[in-house]
Amino acid sequence: MDSNKITEWFYQYNKDIYHFLIYYTGTSDVEDMVQEVFIRAIKGYDSFQENSSPKTWLFGIARHVGLDKIRKNKRLGLLNKNMIGRMLELQDDFSPEKILQLNERSNQLYQAIQRLKTNYRDVIILRGIKELTVAETACILNWNENKVRITYHRALKVLQKEIGRLS
Repeated sequence: MDSNKITEWFYQYNKDIYHFLIYYTGTSDVEDMVQEVFIRAIKGYDSFQENSSPKTWLFGIARHVGLDKIRKNKRLGLLNKNMIGRMLELQDDFSPEKILQLNERSNQLYQAIQRLKTNYRDVIILRGIKELTVAETACILNWNENKVRITYHRALKVLQKEIGRLS
């Protein structure tokens, strides 16, 4: 195992994984999950075959960590539906009204995304929010690229209807 590689990947990708997990799980308290992703990466480093990029491999691990957390929360009945992103905390130049508007839009988007079926939610987060390529998304979800394109297109249509319903 090359611990220097994992350390390098941590500094390269931890923020991307952090933001992905916020959207994926619906909570901004994801630091432990980010650590879990890299712990699993260390444990599974020998299975990394470099057929994909380290980023897509790590996002695949993050997706599984997120699913584990969601399942655990559902079992415990503690699924946190309150989405106040830490990104808004960093934007101190907005007026209170602007922050409220942004927060309402973010909350509507979050609620709409959470109502999507799992496949649609996964592809929307990876393609639309994290802006991964079709190939990277296909690798993470273990789909072919055509399925990613079709599912993303369908998910966007459903998401637009869902947002319209919430407005």
